[in-house]
Amino acid sequence: MSALDAVLARQSWSKVTDQAPTHEELLPLVAAAGRVADHSSLQPWRLIELRGADREALGAAIAKAQGDRHPSSKPLRASLLIAVVASYRKSDKVPRWEQEAVASGVAHTLSLLLDEAGWGVIWRTGHYTRSKAVAKAHGLKKNEELLGWLYVGGKPAKKPGRRRPVDAESLLTPMPAGKTKKK
Repeated sequence: MSALDAVLARQSWSKVTDQAPTHEELLPLVAAAGRVADHSSLQPWRLIELRGADREALGAAIAKAQGDRHPSSKPLRASLLIAVVASYRKSDKVPRWEQEAVASGVAHTLSLLLDEAGWGVIWRTGHYTRSKAVAKAHGLKKNEELLGWLYVGGKPAKKPGRRRPVDAESLLTPMPAGKTKKK
């Protein structure tokens, strides 16, 4: 399968089975995902595996962040969650937004690689990703932000809904005429 075919076939799987890749199976995929464009090779990202009781601890942290009395069951929707963390580095050349783009690129590339390897994946976020309780549960440092989680599991027999095709013609536009200054 070509990269183009893999990208075109990618779907988000909101429901997955309890199967999940092992830590050892993840390592080469993470290494490959880490090859995204990274100005100055800062590696401004890291990933955190959440399995078993880790997911329950996350559910408690989400409940605390939202002021709920009962733990959230959302983290139990997949047996493997991969927290995506932007880990910002001091740099005069690479602004914060660009470092966050690298971390996002790693997450998206990893989701493509997991999908191509036969796993169901969805990238989930929420307002509580920026909460103190959730940051503490993940052991985030002051220079880090949680960008969400990849929920990973087996693909169920039922296929997810089809995505609308992208209208590339309307999204790829030329530079507006007369807007550039002539020297």
